[in-house]
Amino acid sequence: MHLDPLILSRLQFAWVIALHILLPAFTIGLASFIAVLEGMHFFTGREIYLRISVFWTKIFAISFGMGVVSGIVMPFQFGTNWSRYADATANVLSPLFAYEGLTAFFLEASFLGVLLFGRNLVPRWTHFVAALMVALGTLISTFWILSANSWMQTPAGFKIIDGRFFPMDWIAIIFNPSFPYRFMHNVAAFYITTAFVVIAVAAYLIRKNTFAEEGRIMFSMTFWLLTLLVPLQIVLGDLHGLNTFKYQPAKLAAIEAHWTPEKRASLTLFAIPDEKNEVNHAVVEIPLLGSLILTHDLNGIVPGLKEFPVDQRPPVAIPFFAFRIMVGLGFIMLGLIAMSLWLRFRQRLYDTQWFLRLCQYTAPVGFFAVLAGWVTTEVGRQPWTVYGLLRTANSVTPSLAGHDVLLSLAAYMLVYLIIFPVGILLMARIVRNGPSQASHKEPIEGGQPRGPVVTPPEYTP
Repeated sequence: MHLDPLILSRLQFAWVIALHILLPAFTIGLASFIAVLEGMHFFTGREIYLRISVFWTKIFAISFGMGVVSGIVMPFQFGTNWSRYADATANVLSPLFAYEGLTAFFLEASFLGVLLFGRNLVPRWTHFVAALMVALGTLISTFWILSANSWMQTPAGFKIIDGRFFPMDWIAIIFNPSFPYRFMHNVAAFYITTAFVVIAVAAYLIRKNTFAEEGRIMFSMTFWLLTLLVPLQIVLGDLHGLNTFKYQPAKLAAIEAHWTPEKRASLTLFAIPDEKNEVNHAVVEIPLLGSLILTHDLNGIVPGLKEFPVDQRPPVAIPFFAFRIMVGLGFIMLGLIAMSLWLRFRQRLYDTQWFLRLCQYTAPVGFFAVLAGWVTTEVGRQPWTVYGLLRTANSVTPSLAGHDVLLSLAAYMLVYLIIFPVGILLMARIVRNGPSQASHKEPIEGGQPRGPVVTPPEYTP
């Protein structure tokens, strides 16, 4: 039995990053939510915001730790499985990853300890600043990682010497053509993902009738945020699509399963792509809408896969269906937001049981949408690691043994299947216990507390 090291290496990287990306998708938004809660507690003095912040900080600590552990593995694969890719792109990508470590990781590490353990050791304003710095660190990390990934999608600011990429213009590299759209689209996606987890937990607390006041505050705040973010995400996604149309037309053609360039093209809602015969079966489409949405011109020409050599086309079925899953989940989100606005208008947002029960099951929605979007982007980039310049087949480590990759893949799968369920169970236990009472004591100075100890009143749900 032949074990292809290229296929196995791709499966291994996909497994690792598919699980890892779930954690930044949660912690980036959660860090900002905690910063908002800390700010509201600092400026209003209301203890309920403190209780909610402490509750989510515990969950953040677990998910952040899982993210660090699962993220460390990925860079090692560049050396073990993708050494030719690492060698060719090191001069461009290594500094970007280094900037991420120097700016984001150290910022997060420096203030995370204050956020987690310094509540009764530092003044309130210091703890609030620590929450802001952790949130800022997660966004800076996103900036550098997406800059590097976007450069692989739309490379710029370099020259190639002896098969290696050398930087010529760092501004062009960092702010490459797809980066602004991908950064905004991903950050919004991460915030939306976190918001639906918060909504699910809040609905659980309200239905359980324990810590219902905290649940109502979380429920209301988060739905207001989603009311703004989800429509904005649709606009950002459209801008990202126009950028893809300009710089990665083959990817766009694969996403739409479009074979022949066509003016006044239809929008394909559903089809079964047949790559061998270059046709679609069981097609459901809307006339003219394809050109209007994809080019913003009713007479616009939508690219077709037949324009590109067969060996330069991405797979079709995977990005085609992944994109439609992402869009379908977006419509589900819009439906939930519309329901929330209607119930809020009728003052039934917190006591409509069927809606609360429905919201309890929304926690995975954002994660599925992020995964679907990631699959669309990365599979649609194939057969390239650096779009149009470096093939995936030419990026894998030479003389890599298939059985070695299979063994490491099995080990990664086993470890991750232990880490992630355990982490989820720990977070679920925190949710079941609900927001506990919290206090903030003024820091000790000269052996005595500086000012009175502030303890919240007994809370009765």
